[in-house]
Amino acid sequence: MIYTQPKLPYANDALQPVISSETIDYHYGKHEKAYIDNLNNLIKGTEFEDDELEDIIRRAEGPLFNNASQAWNHIFYFFSFSPDGGGEPSGELGQAIKEQFGSFESFKDKFVEEGTKIFGSGWVWLARDEAGKLFILPRSNAGNPLTEGLTPILVFDVWEHAYYLDYQNRRADYLRRLFDIVDWDIVESRY
Repeated sequence: MIYTQPKLPYANDALQPVISSETIDYHYGKHEKAYIDNLNNLIKGTEFEDDELEDIIRRAEGPLFNNASQAWNHIFYFFSFSPDGGGEPSGELGQAIKEQFGSFESFKDKFVEEGTKIFGSGWVWLARDEAGKLFILPRSNAGNPLTEGLTPILVFDVWEHAYYLDYQNRRADYLRRLFDIVDWDIVESRY
């Protein structure tokens, strides 16, 4: 199987001013492409050659895990946004957030806090278990809730390359602004 980088569902400048076109060009255009290219090279001739990406993430280790998970994480991240995004989730996800975190604002505060506390690079996830319980999971490096038997719902990238061009060292500002472009229809469909 050869993995290919999907085309973004919006123009590279569509998420401005939250994420600049320069960041999209670099982050998705070059950085994400490198993970996919590395993944394709690493699976050649291995037991993972015909596996789905999620299965590779659940079973692989070392460089193969890192590249597979980073490829998947970045796609999941970029496909969570829309130039028409923002607002609050509704339906079952909106209700679950209010029940488990007290309010949508409390959830956002906790999500930003957990993302800000990650030392170095990583991801802050919203994931659910089989019963629908939600978890905010800060994970270092290529961490992914799939390895824990959980279903990812939303993720924000806290690697410096995700925000440094636009926010320098202001990670919390970047995380809070991302809520202005979240496509809650997509996120709710994952719940």
